[in-house]
Amino acid sequence: MHLSSLLAASLLAINAGAVPVLDPIQMMKRAGPAAGQVITKCSSPGMLALAYDDGPYQYTQKLADTLSAGGAKGTFFVTGTLYGCIYGQKTALQNAYKAGHQIASHTWTHPQNFGSMSAADLTSQMTKLETALVNIIGVKPTYMRPPYLATGGSVLSTMKTLGYRVITDDIDAGDWDKKTPQQSEALFTAAGASGNGHIPLMHETYSTTVDTLTPWLINWAKTNNLKLVTVAECLGDPTGAYVNGTGSSQTSC
Repeated sequence: MHLSSLLAASLLAINAGAVPVLDPIQMMKRAGPAAGQVITKCSSPGMLALAYDDGPYQYTQKLADTLSAGGAKGTFFVTGTLYGCIYGQKTALQNAYKAGHQIASHTWTHPQNFGSMSAADLTSQMTKLETALVNIIGVKPTYMRPPYLATGGSVLSTMKTLGYRVITDDIDAGDWDKKTPQQSEALFTAAGASGNGHIPLMHETYSTTVDTLTPWLINWAKTNNLKLVTVAECLGDPTGAYVNGTGSSQTSC
């Protein structure tokens, strides 16, 4: 290549927003957690990743506002159709995303047999939700939590192929099992604030979780000097929660 051509190519790359080449260590850090491997806790101490399943629902906006008011970032593992069509909560999801909360996948329909589904059916569950999220927030997630925390069968290999980081939990708040907020609070107190940060299993579909447990957790974190961050942030992956995806003209389920 002639010098003039090389210079022109360099200027074109700069104008196109090219970024410097990363060294191997930087690339490893940017890559984030490995896809297709089960992750239960944060990668470092001093943080708490409040994570909520099964939305979006009527409490999504209130939960996002409660977290933001408390200086917290939360993670919403959402479905496509479990509690009504995801497009019905489009504005709440957009607001949560714009506020810096993480939007992640909990599959399209939350199937009970997730752990025994074929790779093709698992892929369909993930890609249907991807398309909807691209339509709603403009990007698709790289984090997911399996329904019923099912990671058997073809789940992990399929999630690896699709590039998903698989999140389960290390504290089950038990709101799905009719535990009161006070009983859930006792579980956090017993687990303590030491060690690598917790990623709890909670559900945004219970008013008691939104109205009582979450404010308590915000105060508990502050009392114990824990930073309330997204799951991606607690895994050292603050810019890796999303990738570009392909949307559609769909506006309903």
